[in-house]
Amino acid sequence: MNDTGRLTREAEFHDRWASEIDPASALVDESFTAITALENAHVERTFGDVRGLRILDYGCGAAEAGVYFAKRGATVVGVDVSAGMLAAAGRLAAHHGVSIETRLVTGAGIPAERGEFDRVYGNGVLHHVDLGAAVPELARVMKPTGVGAFIEPLSYNPAIAVYRRLAEAVRTPDERPLRFRDIRRFEPYFTDVSHREFWLTSLAIFGKFFLVDRANPSRERYWKKVITDAPANAWWFRHLPELDEALLRIPGLSALCWNTVIRVAGPRSQGSLEG
Repeated sequence: MNDTGRLTREAEFHDRWASEIDPASALVDESFTAITALENAHVERTFGDVRGLRILDYGCGAAEAGVYFAKRGATVVGVDVSAGMLAAAGRLAAHHGVSIETRLVTGAGIPAERGEFDRVYGNGVLHHVDLGAAVPELARVMKPTGVGAFIEPLSYNPAIAVYRRLAEAVRTPDERPLRFRDIRRFEPYFTDVSHREFWLTSLAIFGKFFLVDRANPSRERYWKKVITDAPANAWWFRHLPELDEALLRIPGLSALCWNTVIRVAGPRSQGSLEG
C-alpha cells in the first residue's frame, strides 16, 4: 500500500471491525476444517507439514489462519495495517494457547527481513493493496525454497457483483476484486505461478443466505457466515464442490467462480523495497 490515503482508510475500517471481535467465538480450526473451507483446505495441502517453518500471515486481521498454523507448530508473524486487528490477533492467539509475533504495516514495504519466510499466506488481502508494490515485496521476504498462497475474490461473476453492491457497508471503498491479468503480475517475480478457482455451483449458499435465511448482506459478512453456518448447511452443500470440480474442466467457467487461490514459488527477485 503506497497510497497513504488508502492505507489510512483501510486501517480505520479494520480498527472499527477489530473492536467487535471476541476471541472466544472466532473460528480458528473451523476456518480450515469446515466442509465449506474449500480454499483453506487447498492451502493446507499446498503448504504441507508446517512444523518448524516460519510463516508470514500477510494482512492477518485477527489472524485466524496464523493461529491455526501456530497450533500446528509453525512460527508465525502476522502483519497488518490495523493496530486494532493486531491486538485482536494477540488476544486470539492467547485464547488458543499459542503466541504469534505481530508487526504493524506503515507503508509500502512489508516489515520483514529479506528471505525471512518459508511460507506466505494471505486471505482477501491482495485486492485491497497496490499490486505493483505488494508483489515484489512478497518475493523479497520469501525464501528461495518458499511457497506462497493467496485467496482472492474474482471480479467476473455478475451475481457476486450484485452481492458486493448490497454489502458495501461491510466492505472498504478501495478494494478491487482481481482479474486473471492481475495474477500474471506475479510472473516477473516468481518462477512458478498457478491458480485454482473455487465456488461455482457452491455459490448457491449465498442465495440461501439471502432468500431463505434473510441475512442482510450489509450487516452480515457472507464469507464469514460460510464458515459459521457450515454445520447447518453441510447436508445439502457436500456434493456441490464435487460438481464444481467436474464443471471447471470446461474452459472459461472458472471466471464465474467466487474465489481463486494463487500459488507462487521460486522468487526470481527478492524485490526492491526494504522491510
